[in-house]
Amino acid sequence: MKLLTKIDRYIIRKFLGTFFFSIILILSIGIAFDLTEKMDDFYEYQLSAKEVITEYYIHFIPYYMNMFSPLFIFISVIFFTSKLAGNSEIIAMLASGVSMQRLFRPYLIAATFLFVFLFVLAGWIIPPASGHLLAFQDKYIESFSVDNARNVQMEVEPGTILYIESYRLKTNQGHRVSLEHFEGKTLTMRITAQQIRYDSAYCWQLSNYVRRDFDGLHETLTRGARLDTIIPIQPEELFVTAWDAQHMTNPELKTYMERQRQRGAGNLQAFETEWWKRFASPIGAFIMTLLGFTMSCRKVRGGMGKNLGIGITLSALYILFSTVSTTFSVSGVMSPFMSVWLPNIVFLIIGIILYIRVMRL
Repeated sequence: MKLLTKIDRYIIRKFLGTFFFSIILILSIGIAFDLTEKMDDFYEYQLSAKEVITEYYIHFIPYYMNMFSPLFIFISVIFFTSKLAGNSEIIAMLASGVSMQRLFRPYLIAATFLFVFLFVLAGWIIPPASGHLLAFQDKYIESFSVDNARNVQMEVEPGTILYIESYRLKTNQGHRVSLEHFEGKTLTMRITAQQIRYDSAYCWQLSNYVRRDFDGLHETLTRGARLDTIIPIQPEELFVTAWDAQHMTNPELKTYMERQRQRGAGNLQAFETEWWKRFASPIGAFIMTLLGFTMSCRKVRGGMGKNLGIGITLSALYILFSTVSTTFSVSGVMSPFMSVWLPNIVFLIIGIILYIRVMRL
């Protein structure tokens, strides 16, 4: 028995062909509008067409392809399935002995291909592309980079807490610093300094420092103009923000979160949200395929236009729901895992209900 029949190959080809054609079409339109908007900036810096394409638009495409994929997976399934139903091709397949469950198999195969494609895209291709994209925009279009960190507090190694009131990357200098070392819950050493500078290889220079060593009720006080000490952190780590999560590949993001948890750093919601999105978003390929198939596999009055209208509305609601729900984790109302997966859970339940209904018809 053949793994894929001619009907399977036909449906898979139609599914993937419609999806990639529609996504390329919308990206072409998006690039045209974006180019029109930013043409003056490109001209001001006298950028060549090659520079614009290789440094900007080549990184623009993966980001927006991933963003629009749920919408166009849904639309693609509804478009060609409604066409099959409208031409009575699905009726002919069912009449030849193909069950509705068997008919859905090539859709699942195509959705699996898109899942793998989107998972690799989101986890390994988009992060570096986003970094290049934002760097290009920061340099040539609109400057938004920040080189001043304030009120940084973290556990740089087990039992050692670092606090810096302010640090400027451009001058490589920070002000009002404290470094505390604990053994269990007991404070054994505390260093305060007016200034801090990074030298190299985790070596930091403290200026105008005061060191207090505690041994029970006994305290030893040491003052000095300069102290070289090892702090296992680099200046760039003081400037990691929620936006940086989007620029890390899956292994980098996982390593960063594990390291920050070991340091006792808080406010990891944005990083955990980004981590779960990279799994939940590709899974959306299966959910959108299920919804699209169940909504368009039967010939209905109103034809393709009605199905497309409903499909666009539902997919827009899915994207809106996904965007809004992630804000719940940032505000602390919901865990990052639940806020990311909630839209998938809701729409999966809707898809299963519609699927059961279709199978009974």
